[in-house]
This record gives sequence, structure tokens and C-alpha cells, in this order.
Amino acid sequence: MKTHRHPHHPKRPAAPALIAICAALALGTPAVQAQDKAVQIKLSSWVPAQHPLNPALQAWADDIKKASNGSITAILFPSEQLGKAFDHYDMARDGIADFAYVNPGYQPGRFPVMAGASLPFLFANGKEGSAAIDAWYRNYAAKEMKDVKYCFAFVHDPGTFHSRKKITLPTDIKGMKVRPATSTVGQLITSLGGTNVQASAPESRDMLERGVADAITFPWGSIGLFGIDKVVKYHMDAPLYVTPFVWVMNKGKYDAMSAGQKKVIDEHCTSEWAQKVAGPWADFEFGGRAKIAAQPGHEVYKLTPEQLDAWRKAAAPSEAQWADTVKKAGEDPKAVMDALKASLAKYKSAL
Repeated sequence: MKTHRHPHHPKRPAAPALIAICAALALGTPAVQAQDKAVQIKLSSWVPAQHPLNPALQAWADDIKKASNGSITAILFPSEQLGKAFDHYDMARDGIADFAYVNPGYQPGRFPVMAGASLPFLFANGKEGSAAIDAWYRNYAAKEMKDVKYCFAFVHDPGTFHSRKKITLPTDIKGMKVRPATSTVGQLITSLGGTNVQASAPESRDMLERGVADAITFPWGSIGLFGIDKVVKYHMDAPLYVTPFVWVMNKGKYDAMSAGQKKVIDEHCTSEWAQKVAGPWADFEFGGRAKIAAQPGHEVYKLTPEQLDAWRKAAAPSEAQWADTVKKAGEDPKAVMDALKASLAKYKSAL
């Protein structure tokens, strides 16, 4: 006849079993590998919640969760919730965010090598361009962005001038007030006799509306997203520039992770992931051109070969200026630019 054991007196495990478990734990044998401790990472993005970059970053984080068996979870904070767009590099450095979306061009002079990627007329597209810029910048990131752990770099689909008066030639910039996307575009504006008006993307519509700026350099889809299509009506149809971005991590957060978790992060910080994360945004920006062209009262215009040539010539002093800053930072500007162009050619993103 079976006797029912009293629930308050469970059978004690035999001593040898306990000893085996303790020994296995002490040796860290695979049989009872301790589960990685749970880590939550804060991701900071300064673009509005509905921007296509945010779901792409979320998908990246979801893949990390899966690859880490649920031990690394993430919360994404869009719309400058953790801090201003201009501060995101320092937010990653200081641990205000564990990962931060950074526009290096928001801090002119701080990242001279990366500024080369925003020189005019280099990139033909955003998707392949993102893999190209990442593969290139990996060789410089550890030195130029040494306060953070570099994850990857990417670009948006090429942007151009959107303005309240038509711009066809470089000489048209003289006397104009322009909000440049990057410090490199800003140098071009200054060299052409224009004035730069600094404003982050979320502040730009207001600047144009109040007449503080006459024109802006911006990618196509975002013109509608930020409501800038309500205040400008002329749009130059030329791949003038791209803005380089980086996705960087707080070093301390990375260092505190287990070896397995670090490996998961490293496997999500690649050129392939740069292109995956940038892809939906590139599609969105590219699609903006047709949307604006279909709006009544907007003029989207191509440049003649002569006009395009004039712009390329006008951009040459910006490259010379950039080369000086790179030399001062201890790099060879020709080698840096040749490497970027080779990477663009390799990834089919050269103009």
C-alpha cells in the first residue's frame, strides 16, 4: 500500500547528488550552464515616434533578445525623450543611454574623418551606401569615437536643397540663409556666400516658417514627415549629399555583459546590420520624391550637366578644407577618401 508523504517534509536529495551539482557549478560545466543575467538596454533615438528608423531599431533589438535567449531586452525612447539630438554621443558616453543614434555632423569639428562622408556628390543611394560607410568607418571609429563602443554607421538616402526660392547654380546661394544638414554642407554654404542657420531636424520647420532660413538641405521623405513641405516649394532633384549617422554603445554597459552577451552584441554590430537598419528609412526617403512631385504648387527640377558640373567645382574647396582638418587629426586625407570611394564602389553606391 502506497503511503502519501506529508507535503511539509519533502524527501531530501541524496548527498552525492548535491555534491555533483556543486562541483558542476564550480567548474562551470555545460550541463548546468548558469543562465546569463538579465540585462536591459535603453536605446535613444531623437527622431519622432512615427519615423521609419524607430521600427528598424526595434527589430534590431528584438533580434538581440532572441539571440541572447531573452537575457538582453531593450526599451526604445524616441523623440528626444532622454535628451536633445545634439547630445546623443555624450549620452552614450555617460550612460544616459546604453545605445544612442548620433549625427556626428551636429558637432562640427569633433569627428573629422566621418565628416568626409558628408562631402557633396559621393553617395548614389542609402541602402548600399549604409553598408559602404560602415565597412569604411570601422577602421577609424576606435580612434575617432574612443569614448563609446562603436556599433555601426549608416546614411539616409541622398538629400538635396528644398527652398522658398529656386536654386539652380552655386551662385544662387549668395546672401541666402540655409539650414545645412551637416557641418560639411555648412562649409559649402559659407564658401558660396550664404549664412548657416543651425537647427536640428525637429526645429527646422519653425525656422523656415519664420523666415529665419530660406532653404534647407534634407532628404525627400522627411520633408513631409517634419511638415517642411508646407513652407518650401522648390526642390532640386540631385543627390547632393548624405548625412552619416552612427549607432554607438556605452562602454561600461558592454563591459559588464557576459562573454556570450558580448558576442550577441558584436554579431549585431556589422555592415550587414547597418544596411538592414537603414533599409526601411532609405525606402521611405526615396519614396518622398514622387510624393512631393505630385503635390500641387511644388516644383521638382533636374539640373543640366553644366549646372551639375558647377556644383561639383563649388564643392572642391569644401574637400580641401576637410582634408586640412583630417591632417590635423593625424590621418592622411587622401588615403581616407580613397578608402571611402573604394568602399562605395564595392557596395555599388558610388555616384
